[in-house]
Amino acid sequence: MSATLPGMGEDRGAPSDDAAGDPFDDGWDAEARLVDGRWVERTPRRPEREEPLRREARLLPWLAPQLPVAVPRPAIVREDPLVVRHELLAGEPWDGHGVGIARAVADAVRSLHRVSATDARRVGVPELTPDWYDDFADVVLPLVDESLRQRGGWLLDRAAAHPTSSVVHGDLGPAHLLVRDGHLGGIIDWSDCGIGDPALDLAWLLHGAPPATAEVVSRGYGVKRGLRARVLDWHALGPWHQVLHGLREEDEDLWRDGLVGVEERLRLLPDEPPSPGRWVPPLGLEPRLRRF
Repeated sequence: MSATLPGMGEDRGAPSDDAAGDPFDDGWDAEARLVDGRWVERTPRRPEREEPLRREARLLPWLAPQLPVAVPRPAIVREDPLVVRHELLAGEPWDGHGVGIARAVADAVRSLHRVSATDARRVGVPELTPDWYDDFADVVLPLVDESLRQRGGWLLDRAAAHPTSSVVHGDLGPAHLLVRDGHLGGIIDWSDCGIGDPALDLAWLLHGAPPATAEVVSRGYGVKRGLRARVLDWHALGPWHQVLHGLREEDEDLWRDGLVGVEERLRLLPDEPPSPGRWVPPLGLEPRLRRF
């Protein structure tokens, strides 16, 4: 896991030879390897994931001084193929336990969401649009049990209309929260960052972490009723991404496991339409597997 600590040198050197480096991260979007025990080099797995890595290189050196926690400060060291490099930050994924860590996470997330969205736009941080909507509606929703399908449609409509008002990490789960010596050591993997709904970053913290941790984060961040309802929506949408990824990789076990999660989380949602509007399943909506 990796990041550049404030105050460290900026000389990242030339990219390593293709044969060098030790793979150490099995991310969905980028391959990562450790070079010389110090540097992390990342390359996109697919062409459409190049821009998110470039976004990190633009955003994080600007964002890092504004946060109370270490984050990567990557630099592009090769264009073809794209290689982004930053210094290793030692730490382990957070297991969700520890009051002190939970307080630090709440403080870090609150600080992130207070960063000026106007200034972020100036450095090229994009608005997070619901570009997932069509794939979720056309590919995932038809696979959902018929008794939950309308509730799933309502969820998509609600989430697509949620506000985009803050700089967000976009994928804030335990694998991206690093702990070292009992303290929050860093937040990594910012390839999904953008200007979006702050509730998105609280989804795992309030619904995936242990209840005691969720309570500490909720109090420390200052979660209000309206925000809490949107957090539940984003939590419910999490496994939809796994279904799409499993289908793309032709991994049936992965997408079927994701579908179980989709249906389990839909059962947690209110059985009522968003307001205003009502989702109605289109004629001929049948399960199908899209070829990616």
